[in-house]
Amino acid sequence: MEHVLFWLRSNSGKIILFTIVLVLAILCSHFLSKGLRKLLDHNKIPSASIFVNILRVLIWVIALTIVLEPVFGVSPTSLFTALGIGGLAISLGLKDSIANTIGGFTLMFSRVIQPGDTVRVSGITGVVQDINWRQTKVRERNGNIMIIPNSVLNTTALEKLDPGNECMVTIPFTAKPDVDTAQLAHDLLKIVNTHASKLISKKYKPLVRYNGFTSDGVSGNIVAYAKRGVALSALSDEIARAVHDSQLNLNFAASSIVGIDERGNITAADAAQHSNNN
Repeated sequence: MEHVLFWLRSNSGKIILFTIVLVLAILCSHFLSKGLRKLLDHNKIPSASIFVNILRVLIWVIALTIVLEPVFGVSPTSLFTALGIGGLAISLGLKDSIANTIGGFTLMFSRVIQPGDTVRVSGITGVVQDINWRQTKVRERNGNIMIIPNSVLNTTALEKLDPGNECMVTIPFTAKPDVDTAQLAHDLLKIVNTHASKLISKKYKPLVRYNGFTSDGVSGNIVAYAKRGVALSALSDEIARAVHDSQLNLNFAASSIVGIDERGNITAADAAQHSNNN
């Protein structure tokens, strides 16, 4: 016990210095990180955890430099020189991690993508949630989180989507030749707003577009936009069922909704296939 007390008395100055620096580092890391997040959220600088992580690393490096020689008796210059030599060997084993880190900086500073952007990369479509040291998190419409290495984003074709295009579904139809197109459009939109109100986005209004004439009548599309978190196929299915059950002046023998493709758009069958299905 006496040896412990003697050691504490003889090293009290080092202990006090170490404790003060440790507490200050923790407080600075917490409050400066919080302030940086608010700063990034209120201006045009991209908000991502990679910048907050950099700040935290700098704070702890400064704290370590302050206590290294007074407390542990190690010269910072000697330590950093040794780390520089050893870092060359370590970098060879961590080349993928280094590539991902550099890729993260490239993505953010070049403003290629930012959190909140809707992107499609390698067949994956979703909203960018975060960009950190190693990877970018993309949330798909079905709720899945895809982890994509930053180095992949820098070497793969990246498509930045307009949010309206990403959530859009189209349902084709064919109206009879003698149809009142204005009245039909009004009735179709009424059906969409009534039966799919819980699935459609409030930001974009559904609409009806006529795109041509065929021997069976007037062809067109119902265009609707799914709210976030709603599968495109679910919205297409709801609208298709509601329209099919309606008593509108449509030529179902010429155009029948029989399936949904991989993007949520409903495919139309010809008259023969529809007749066989019925």
